[in-house]
Amino acid sequence: MDEIIFRSATIDDLSALVAMLADDTLGSARESADDLSRYRAAFAVIDDDPRQELLVAEYRGAVVGTAQLSFLPGLARKGAVRAQIESVRVDRPLRGNGLGSRLIEECVRRARERGCALVQLTSHGSRVDAHRFYGKLGFEASHVGFKLTLPDSSDR
Repeated sequence: MDEIIFRSATIDDLSALVAMLADDTLGSARESADDLSRYRAAFAVIDDDPRQELLVAEYRGAVVGTAQLSFLPGLARKGAVRAQIESVRVDRPLRGNGLGSRLIEECVRRARERGCALVQLTSHGSRVDAHRFYGKLGFEASHVGFKLTLPDSSDR
């Protein structure tokens, strides 16, 4: 797996990214590759925002991993910028061989490069294996997260 290339996603990667997002228990209930129009619109917003980075891991020409980095300025910690890691996925056939660790390490490297004071992420409470994975990488389960799902404006 030495041939992994980390790069910013392009619109041509969109189908592979959505497929990875949908390829798990939670994602299969909330993602759909049937209509990519909303994903295209979201990609355009992310791509245009200098505080967002949609990262892909490429192996032998195929997209095999992804994570989104959001750089959040704040007043806390003396005005520190923090990096939020979201939507981490590794293609199912390549899980368990170190690619996920390398993907997170690349996210942390990019956060350091941007001068972030800390890196944070959330993981669904049911993802026990992911919690162990992040713990092994040095992340501390220091907070309890809360979410409020809002109705989809296109459904109103």
